[in-house]
Amino acid sequence: MDIATEVRPGANRYVSGENILRNLPSYLTDFEKIFIITGDTSFDIFKSYYKNELPFPVYRYDGTASYENASALASEIIAADLIIAIGGGRLIDTAKMTAEELNAELLVIPTLISNCAPFTPIVAIYHPDRTFKSIGYMKRAPFLTLVDWSFLLNTPVDYFIAGIGDTLAKWYEIEGITRTLTEDKKTAYVRLGIASAKAIQDLLLTDSISAINDLKNKQITPTFSRVADTIIGLAGETGGFAAAYGRSAGAHAIHDGLSYLEETHDQLHGKKVAYGILVQLAHTKDLDELKNLRPFYEATGLPLKLQQLNVYDLSLEHLAPVIKHAASSAETFNMVDANITVDDIYQAIQIIESL
Repeated sequence: MDIATEVRPGANRYVSGENILRNLPSYLTDFEKIFIITGDTSFDIFKSYYKNELPFPVYRYDGTASYENASALASEIIAADLIIAIGGGRLIDTAKMTAEELNAELLVIPTLISNCAPFTPIVAIYHPDRTFKSIGYMKRAPFLTLVDWSFLLNTPVDYFIAGIGDTLAKWYEIEGITRTLTEDKKTAYVRLGIASAKAIQDLLLTDSISAINDLKNKQITPTFSRVADTIIGLAGETGGFAAAYGRSAGAHAIHDGLSYLEETHDQLHGKKVAYGILVQLAHTKDLDELKNLRPFYEATGLPLKLQQLNVYDLSLEHLAPVIKHAASSAETFNMVDANITVDDIYQAIQIIESL
């Protein structure tokens, strides 16, 4: 199986709208052995919104999104028909790995609008110490993803902004990968992925600032719902259409590298990816696009400098773990530039920091 070219759009069913969690019991009737995997904070938020009792065993993950934790959960659960994942990206990815080990279906209830984890069969796997390990590909996508806009008005604004940054990378990464792609490589689905990524960029640049204000005001509006579905659904769909051409490139490679700096561990995924967009654009010498993005970053609160990610030491020695990982053959910056080097990435960071 060639995961690099295989089309895997995402969730078997995707349902979004106002107050859709009130219909949750109707989605559970075909299952008998049902277990919930969640986090302490996530489950408290869910219970405060969803007033009915869910009579299923509840298991907590350890916050790492590691295979070790997923396997331990599977060993405790032993057998299941359905896993219900309630939480954010790391929790959902943990539940995906657990469900796969148990050969169970997965129902995802995101508690945050911050990434496409609720939709996609792809997982970001970390070591138990929270450093990035690898990207994983599950055999099955979620059976059902329930995106309740009313519930998701509880999303902290910072997470929403991070989701915008993570999703904005869809366009810049797919454009960076495919700009030199020969026409014979641009299959029907790759072309659809490119078009989808461009639609994502246009929508985010147009609607994001309004949607952030809608969230602050706890209002469900067309702009809020569009951005929510873009972050959760369209982002994962695009990666599924375009396969390896639409998943990750320089921006995510920088994110993964930053995970090797302990001071970034409490920084949100999407904000680190957003900084990675800038580094990729600096490397490809798209300086005009950097200037175009600056007002959007300032208006939304996305990071323009490493100090906004809690990184104050910009020396080559301190950043070595970041750039060595990002430039490695195992990472995706080489999708943009097959000859990328440690020095190239360090120079790109210097450009961003000096702007």
